[in-house]
Amino acid sequence: MHRSVAGWITHRKMKYVVIVAWVVGLVLLGPLAGKLGDVQKNDQKSFLPSSAESTMVLDIQSTFGSANTIPAVVLYESNSTLTPQDLTAIGSDVKKFTAREDLDIKQGEQGVAGPIPSKDGKAAQIIVFLDLGVNGFDKVGPALKTLSATAKDGKGDLTVQLTGPAAQAEDFSKAFQGIDTTLLFAAGGVVIVLLLLTYRSPILWLLPVISAAVALGLAQSAVYLLAKYGGLTVNGQSAGILTVLVFGAGTDYALLIVARYREELRLHEDRHEAMGKALHRAGPAVIASGATVIVGLLCLLLAEINSTRGLGPVTAIGITVGLLVMLTLLPALLVLLGRWVFWPRIPHFGDAEPNDTGIWSRVGKGIARGPRATWIGTTVVLLALTAGLFSLDATGLTNKEQFTTTQPSVLGEEALAKHFPGGAGSPVVVVSKVDAADDVSAAFRAVKGIVPGSVVTIDQNATYALLEGTLTGAPDTRAAFDTVDQTRAAVSKIGAADALVGGTTAINADVQKLSGGDNRLIIPVILLAVFLILGLLLRAIVAPVILIVTVVLSFASALGVSALVFEHIFGFGGADTSFPLFVFVFLVALGIDYNIFLMTRVREETLQIGTRRGALVALSATGGVITSAGLVLAGTFAVLATLPLVFLAELGFAVAFGVLLDTIIVRAVLVTALNLDLGRWMWWPSALWRTDGPGHLATPDHAADPVDTSHDPIHPA
Repeated sequence: MHRSVAGWITHRKMKYVVIVAWVVGLVLLGPLAGKLGDVQKNDQKSFLPSSAESTMVLDIQSTFGSANTIPAVVLYESNSTLTPQDLTAIGSDVKKFTAREDLDIKQGEQGVAGPIPSKDGKAAQIIVFLDLGVNGFDKVGPALKTLSATAKDGKGDLTVQLTGPAAQAEDFSKAFQGIDTTLLFAAGGVVIVLLLLTYRSPILWLLPVISAAVALGLAQSAVYLLAKYGGLTVNGQSAGILTVLVFGAGTDYALLIVARYREELRLHEDRHEAMGKALHRAGPAVIASGATVIVGLLCLLLAEINSTRGLGPVTAIGITVGLLVMLTLLPALLVLLGRWVFWPRIPHFGDAEPNDTGIWSRVGKGIARGPRATWIGTTVVLLALTAGLFSLDATGLTNKEQFTTTQPSVLGEEALAKHFPGGAGSPVVVVSKVDAADDVSAAFRAVKGIVPGSVVTIDQNATYALLEGTLTGAPDTRAAFDTVDQTRAAVSKIGAADALVGGTTAINADVQKLSGGDNRLIIPVILLAVFLILGLLLRAIVAPVILIVTVVLSFASALGVSALVFEHIFGFGGADTSFPLFVFVFLVALGIDYNIFLMTRVREETLQIGTRRGALVALSATGGVITSAGLVLAGTFAVLATLPLVFLAELGFAVAFGVLLDTIIVRAVLVTALNLDLGRWMWWPSALWRTDGPGHLATPDHAADPVDTSHDPIHPA
């Protein structure tokens, strides 16, 4: 950060302007943060682009009536064969459902279908098509309660359960209920505990937490405005990750600034001057770190999946606001309150630097005894950890596998499958031009995996005919997705170019397929973007390449370990298709942060004392704060496991483990060992490669010299 900017932020008078400006912004915009839930889109259609085939089917379905309908399956079961009286009572529910004014049922003959008895005679089902309207998924819960109460009334010993897409949507809705509050308190609690352990001060922890809370409130307000007026897609998942990311990354930046400020307080008597120096020296690394994360997250705009594409700007806004708050509000608060906030460990002018004899100083000395053996051995261990990648099943999750706890819709789905074809209540939908309807229907009926005779013409208008078919198996499996593909192939073979296949299963299949394409496109783009930023920051080529390789190795190792943990400890059924991309984005974008923090300090010290001694000084000076930052970020991501969703639990574990692996092993051991072994070659082809420190002309064999610590200010001989 430029000296004048740093000085302006911490000026004796301007610090008050900075604080007041943020307070005014929070007062004016803060209330909008509470409205973020009002603009979230959690329906299936919002996940897909308009070009997806299943999305086009939904658009065509709107010509037959509302496209915002969702089927609820009411299942009636008996321990024995249903009696005529049972069937009569069940049949009367059709009229009861239709007569309920508090139920938004699709208009027309197909608003309620049934009762449909099972072949074994022990069950019957009624399918109610709820018309929710635009963004009306908050109506699902009340509608299901009404259906359940009405269906159970007067049914004696019959068991009544609700399942189908509507019940599944309600289970997801409940899983996301209170997500912002839950994650806010969980992430805040983790941050407070770790800051107390880090600072050992009853006061200092308040300032980073207050700053993070301000950043979160303003970030949520900005996201709300963009979602409301700018077309940004936000859902419960991205809103939850936003909370975790702002608290985690924001606190990381705070830790680095406070640590450098503490150093400068020992060198400068005036706290304003000390903070100006701290921002001038630590600011560039913090800004570069934030910029790397922001650029990496914005690469998600290339995704075809709407929810993934929306996550990019949502989280990038959070990082941007968090970065600005930590570079302005936090320093202003620190210089306003003075040195006493560090009590009882107050840094005084002239105090000795405690890093000189700390644990990371000893770690550095140990690595310096054999840097080449250290980095080779560490690399071998990390490569061994990647073996778990062979057991990673990131091909999608069934409805049952998506939850960490048993859900009512899943129990209902299992009960339904005992008596009816697995796809009952979640039909495959085909729309075609009217003049091709007969041929399309014949091709549809011939598809293996569709119940024979289940294809019926529901309705037609002047242009399109709409058909439905029941899957023989569960609608959320790989076999069901294959049936969708076979149906698409079958209708295309007869030359019906305008025939399209949709429905709940097709939507899920399209999500899985497009997610795979997003992975293949975005991961290389992020790597290229991060490499370019590192190259500009470090003004070299070798160091950025090495840092990218170490972070990718860390990512692969974390994913390998996570796959084994998911399968053998947690017992999860697999992972979502987008899981590797999300883990990659957060581990690479955030993991490179710690390398930036370390390597910018190495470069700073190299200009004074050369690469080898600079690497040891940098590790000693940054080791503690970077480890603390890693613990905070890992802890905040781990709180995602408090939600009953497998995807978020897996994401939280993988990122938390990967961050710890990166901060403790990759950054501290592997990168430091490489710095010591390669020496000046880390900076090729910059000027530092030619002159490894002031007045120190590097020679061709200099890279092989042993580490000389005789003049090392923190490692005297």
